[in-house]
Amino acid sequence: MTGSEPAVSRIDTSRPHPARVYDWFLGGKDNYPVDEELGRQIAAMPGDAPRHARANRRFMERATRAVVRESGIRQFLDVGSGIPTEPNLHQIAQSVVPDARVLYVDNDPIVLAHAAALLRGTPEGVTEYVQADAREPERILEEAASVLDLDRPVALSLIALLHFIADDDGAHRLVDTLVGALAPGSCLVLSAMTADFDPENVRRGIEAYTASGVTLVARSHAEVGRLFRGLELLEPGIVSLSDWRPPTAEGQEREEPVSLYGAVGFKR
Repeated sequence: MTGSEPAVSRIDTSRPHPARVYDWFLGGKDNYPVDEELGRQIAAMPGDAPRHARANRRFMERATRAVVRESGIRQFLDVGSGIPTEPNLHQIAQSVVPDARVLYVDNDPIVLAHAAALLRGTPEGVTEYVQADAREPERILEEAASVLDLDRPVALSLIALLHFIADDDGAHRLVDTLVGALAPGSCLVLSAMTADFDPENVRRGIEAYTASGVTLVARSHAEVGRLFRGLELLEPGIVSLSDWRPPTAEGQEREEPVSLYGAVGFKR
């Protein structure tokens, strides 16, 4: 773990942070009044943002299990990991393969403040955290090389991250640099906001985030597809998170689409 000064002293509580707002949506306690204020504003709008946040967590869980079971990948690089919320990615992966190695990356000091206590993995595996900005992919790879074997397949997890990074702020460079450095057999697990299903409510949400100083970008199906260029998509491809391999309990009704696309793509 890295971070040379006390994390709490570096937390900016004067403006909302996406990771802390997301934590509030999920019912977490690691957020501040400014985050709760924005969260309540978004939650009061039609569209049910907390439901979308929960759907995103369930997608992460299903996609992680699918990657482990169907590809045998045992290494994970989770960029933009956010505040630890159980079950965390390493708990899911290590429940299937106890020797899985997981590196979390985030730039919010509050994540660092809780990482030591919450990111505890199996004795056979490795669970580490590094504080770095997603817009610094070269530094992320440098840090990753000390935890992961980049000559072997890695699952790169960009869950609910890229809608906070515009194309002209380096979204494609981030994906291209990280995926380009990974070995064949690696994969990209990604979820990203879209306005394709509910354009008016997504527009309102973007306006609320923007007014609070937070960048928020909605991408079309085609735009999300470009983030996977050159990769082989795992079935069912790029779909609303509620349609990505949903649980099939008897009598269970299909969930309504959420305004997030999700997909897994393999580097062959």
